Amino acid sequence: MPIPPFVAELRTLIGTRQLWLPGVTAVVRRGDELLLTKRADNGEWSPVTGIVDPGEEPGVTAARESLEEAGVVVTVDRLVSVGVIPDVVYENGDRAAYLDLTFACTWVSGEARVADDENVDVRWWPIGGLPTMTDSIRQRIDNVLAGEAAARFHR
Repeated sequence: MPIPPFVAELRTLIGTRQLWLPGVTAVVRRGDELLLTKRADNGEWSPVTGIVDPGEEPGVTAARESLEEAGVVVTVDRLVSVGVIPDVVYENGDRAAYLDLTFACTWVSGEARVADDENVDVRWWPIGGLPTMTDSIRQRIDNVLAGEAAARFHR
């Protein structure tokens, strides 16, 4: 998985110690379908996810990551939930915790495809027939599908 340059630089200073990073989840909808990626690192299905670059607006990150990972242009419609993903340990021993900002997004254009080396598959899934996912990922999707106007803040 490619490491953003600013994270790679931080790693030279702190090694594998836990980093606190802002991240986004972009739940992209096209009618009654959701866009999911099959991650290269763990083989799990997930919406588009990514790390917010320094100074980047999180909504911009959601749109950028959707294009970079899946080749699709999206509108970022609303912030759906804010939560923490604690203690992720990567294969190389790097540790991170993420402040996750989940956004509801709508597909605008582009053919969904594997557009980087972070994923091994990208496809549209019917909302009623989603594959098995982790509880954390499923909760983020369910939060989007709930259609609430206000963002959920996990306590």
